[in-house]
Amino acid sequence: MAVISKKIPVPDKVEIKTALLSVFDKTGIVELAQALSERGVRLLSTGGTYKAIAAAGLAVTDVSDITGFPEIMDGRVKTLHPTVHGGLLAIRDDSEHQEAMKKHGIEAIDLAVINLYPFEEVRAAGGDYPTTVENIDIGGPAMIRASAKNHAYVTILTDPDDYAEFKEQLSADAGKTAYAFRQRMAAKAYSRTAAYDAAISNWFAEALSIDTPRHRVIGGVLKEEMRYGENPHQKAAFYVTGEKRPGVSTAVLLQGKQLSYNNINDTDAAYELVAEFLPEKAPACAIIKHANPCGVATGSSLVEAYQRALACDSVSAFGGIIALNQILDGETAEEIVKLFTEVIIAPDVTEEAKAIVARKPNLRLLSAGGLPDPRVTGLTAKTVSGGLLVQSRDNGMVEDLELKVVTRRAPTAQELEDMKFAFKVGKHVKSNAVVYAKDGQTAGIGAGQMSRVDSARIAALKAEEAAKALGLAVPMTKGSAVASEAFLPFADGLLSMIAAGATAVIQPGGSMRDQEVIDAANEHGIAMVFTGMRHFRH
Repeated sequence: MAVISKKIPVPDKVEIKTALLSVFDKTGIVELAQALSERGVRLLSTGGTYKAIAAAGLAVTDVSDITGFPEIMDGRVKTLHPTVHGGLLAIRDDSEHQEAMKKHGIEAIDLAVINLYPFEEVRAAGGDYPTTVENIDIGGPAMIRASAKNHAYVTILTDPDDYAEFKEQLSADAGKTAYAFRQRMAAKAYSRTAAYDAAISNWFAEALSIDTPRHRVIGGVLKEEMRYGENPHQKAAFYVTGEKRPGVSTAVLLQGKQLSYNNINDTDAAYELVAEFLPEKAPACAIIKHANPCGVATGSSLVEAYQRALACDSVSAFGGIIALNQILDGETAEEIVKLFTEVIIAPDVTEEAKAIVARKPNLRLLSAGGLPDPRVTGLTAKTVSGGLLVQSRDNGMVEDLELKVVTRRAPTAQELEDMKFAFKVGKHVKSNAVVYAKDGQTAGIGAGQMSRVDSARIAALKAEEAAKALGLAVPMTKGSAVASEAFLPFADGLLSMIAAGATAVIQPGGSMRDQEVIDAANEHGIAMVFTGMRHFRH
């Protein structure tokens, strides 16, 4: 394979003599144009940017005047011209390039200030197909990529946040930029166009119902750098994709320290779980530790929901994440601050609650502005060595399933409600998962075990410990409903659940030994229903 190579010395400092400004987001553009004009830089511009700069009384040349060709097709074609791209791509120290520039009357462009049509915003707002397509920028990415490729000579700015540093560069070095700065801006420019193209390609896949496109790219914008990752020796950062799903990525940090990598991961798990419980039906609370729930409950009030969730495993709840499905009020906040907690996340927070939580300055308080819809689909992704696993979000809801009673005894109305509650929680517990529930409250949770029998036993053990802490005569698993997020492969898991006191079981079914498990349930007078849907979570 032939390799294109031009080994020409790269200048460290490049003076800005001519600048091309063409932006959709006009934040700070007039001020930047003013600073350039004061240094005698020739300004070239297009469309609305040209009008904004001219309206400020600055001398600016329309790109059409240098191309000799007017903007056409509603502005779709204006900068796609050799005069523009030649000015951006020319290698200044290459004699052949210099000769071509002279022959065709091409002027070097030293600075390109460009940002793009708001495709991501239009997509997030639910724009129709034609509107979304119309907001796919063509000329902008082409100029950005051209400028970034030729960063040896051209400075490319794609983010208004970089204007201040750029102006400092000019002031510090007599209107010149350093190569290291141009390199950083070029890297940022390619990141921007990559994320932009990723958003477009993923939108097309979604709009055309293409589940497995030939190329899948997931892009994001840096929201914040972390002090470290999952462990102190790991580096990490938080990127947001632009998906307008209420949660940790959209939430406002009202107080407290910066969220850590683990905080973000656990808070997301907590909020997605609590959103399973509709706020108009009942207040709900989920307490998460290491991405697994240690207590979930509904109640007649938010404070009662919190207290009941805490009762399931108050030991594990120490230093956990608390998620609420309703506005955090003062009474609930007063209870929560009694326990050391890392994060509280809720749709909103009252002023009284803010004042109460403020007594714990390190406690992170997040207002998410709403609840995510558990039925809405989307993509989730995780990395593996050399690859990326992408799947649709698990948006299965037990209310939407046709439950099949497979035992002689049907569940009572209360058992059925507890079954559904337990199955909702089990969807958010690491597999293998077993969840006992009674009266809208988790009684015991077994998570992430290699054996489902062990998960059942651990959940029962947790319930026994909770009973001792609460001074109860018997564990809450007595008379409870129990959920398994995947089928019971043998009767031994069911027998462990029965031993813990469960009287009703909900599971997907589908094992080769289903009948063996059903027979064991009938033998012990247990009610069992199949959902037909599995909720593995790894």
